[in-house]
Amino acid sequence: MSRVQLALRVADLEGSIAFYSALFGTEPAKRRPGYANFAIAEPPLKLVLLEGEAGNETVMDHLGVEVSSSAEVRDAQERFVEAGLATFEENDTECCYALQDKVWVHGPGAEPWEVYVVKGDANSLGASAIEAEVAPSAPSTDGGACCGPKSA
Repeated sequence: MSRVQLALRVADLEGSIAFYSALFGTEPAKRRPGYANFAIAEPPLKLVLLEGEAGNETVMDHLGVEVSSSAEVRDAQERFVEAGLATFEENDTECCYALQDKVWVHGPGAEPWEVYVVKGDANSLGASAIEAEVAPSAPSTDGGACCGPKSA
């Protein structure tokens, strides 16, 4: 099983949880401080909400494709390299309250994409190593979240 992931940085986490629960007719699959994710069956979507700064508009944090195995992550990385795309690999990283293997790549507009597998649960939001490497021109965040690009 694979599904597209959309990660949004939202100013009002509770209001956003209520909105997306109503929109998709389901409650979050995981809630932690400053974080929620929805595992939506139809349409197949992993919606991630990361708490941003109060008063800011919602912005896209990053995009992704969740896959079922580390082998699929490696296959994606090989495909990206063969296509001439720069990649950044992270294995056994704690991100978004999960232990993950992932590979990052950028679209033509510098939008960050990850292909990842969730290998287990984690007790912390974590801090992806990609934060220092990906999209230095991306919108600045609170500096404490994982997974998405950060400003330099």
